[in-house]
Amino acid sequence: MQEPTDCIFCAIVAGRAPAAIVYRDEHVTAFLDLFPVVPGHLLIVPNRHAKGLTELDADAAARMVAVAQRLAAAVRRSPMPCEGINLFMAEGPVAGQTVFHCHLHVLPRHGSDGFHLGGSFLERLNPGRDDLDTLAASLRSALAALE
Repeated sequence: MQEPTDCIFCAIVAGRAPAAIVYRDEHVTAFLDLFPVVPGHLLIVPNRHAKGLTELDADAAARMVAVAQRLAAAVRRSPMPCEGINLFMAEGPVAGQTVFHCHLHVLPRHGSDGFHLGGSFLERLNPGRDDLDTLAASLRSALAALE
């Protein structure tokens, strides 16, 4: 896949843009977010450009989660205050993606960090069992079509 010349994350991975790199291997790179929502806000990106999760190969996706797990453990062992961890990924503008290179946010959390999840995320829907079963059946059908 051709890397876009204007992708900041591709530039970071290639060493053409500065970043506070925390971890790098042949599949992924992790660095501190330049505009963190909490101290220690990390980003994990695949080294090969993929616009979003659906374009990412399964091995790179698995590696991103494995590295997130290791970074979460490292944050908890560091002097940084950390009582919990949020992982967040957005795909597409409507989901809040602003840099179109797949990335996983690792957010160290503590009680007074000032960060709050958006209201609608906490205001849950209450679908009926029939609606859930119908949706599950359509998703199973879509999954079967991918195989």
